[in-house]
Amino acid sequence: MQHETSLIALLAIGLVLAFAFGFAASKLRMPPLAGYLLAGIAMGPFTPGFTGDIGLALQLAEIGVILLMFGVGLHFSTADLKAVRWIAVPGGIVQIAVATAIGAALALS
Repeated sequence: MQHETSLIALLAIGLVLAFAFGFAASKLRMPPLAGYLLAGIAMGPFTPGFTGDIGLALQLAEIGVILLMFGVGLHFSTADLKAVRWIAVPGGIVQIAVATAIGAALALS
């Protein structure tokens, strides 16, 4: 019975590289996020060595965005929103109006 191991390999190598590059960035007094980004570049298709499956990586990236937004939602505070409502509400309305206008202009052209 053949087993597909690309998911396990992508996750394992990605986590090991992220840990190593994040640790190195911390030792250089940089944010670990810089190391994580370098780990992603090292696994990318434009560098020699291990190359992750692009389709699988894109699907995992979408799952990552979903989990990130879930985490943001957990930390959402209505008290914080009330504190910035005089900036956030008009800014949100302007952003929606501009995006709608741009979308309508592109659709009609």
